[in-house]
Amino acid sequence: MANILVVDDELGIRELLFEILNDEGHAVELAENAAQARLLRERQRPDLVLLDIWMPDTDGVTLLKEWSAAGLLNMPVIMMSGHATIDTAVEATRIGAIAFLEKPITLQKLLQSVEQGLDNALSRHPTPPADFGGHGGNGEGPRADLVESPPVESAALPEPVPVRQFDFELPLREARDVFERAYFEFHLVQEHGSMTRVAEKSGLERTHLYRKLKQLGIDLSKTKRNGA
Repeated sequence: MANILVVDDELGIRELLFEILNDEGHAVELAENAAQARLLRERQRPDLVLLDIWMPDTDGVTLLKEWSAAGLLNMPVIMMSGHATIDTAVEATRIGAIAFLEKPITLQKLLQSVEQGLDNALSRHPTPPADFGGHGGNGEGPRADLVESPPVESAALPEPVPVRQFDFELPLREARDVFERAYFEFHLVQEHGSMTRVAEKSGLERTHLYRKLKQLGIDLSKTKRNGA
């Protein structure tokens, strides 16, 4: 899971990106202008920023320059715009942006760019190995490879939702609802609550999928907890 900051003056875009990225397991903060973005960037230290170019107070390229000049551009930034020129995209890349997304943003492009950005950040700032010290290390404790560790059980996948026994005496509509509920509960657990992957498996658009789950009375928050 990563901490992602979304900066966009359009409420609909912010809400859509929050929904998608939150479903993918990320912690998402939202800013509607550069002033909020500055505060959240300092407070939350995001792992990645999605930054709109055209904003009413300070545009995204100016904010990007500001962060770069202050040495604060230590996280990957992906620029977004529906009206930017090629020159603007090139300038943002020259300053330090790692990618440019043209609106309307497709789901596949968004997730691909975010994944690449996070991979890029991880390669630049790898997690240092723990120093247990001793016997050639800098600390005083024993070496990690000489410490006897308790056996670790292999992680098990969550138990799939059991297939229900269907009552063929039910009216067709009720029987269909029972099947669909079992079907979606099963795949939500298998995909650890990821709406994106369940939508792909079921062949439904996300908005249609949300309506269907609400109609069937499926508690998404409970499903995510069970699948986490």
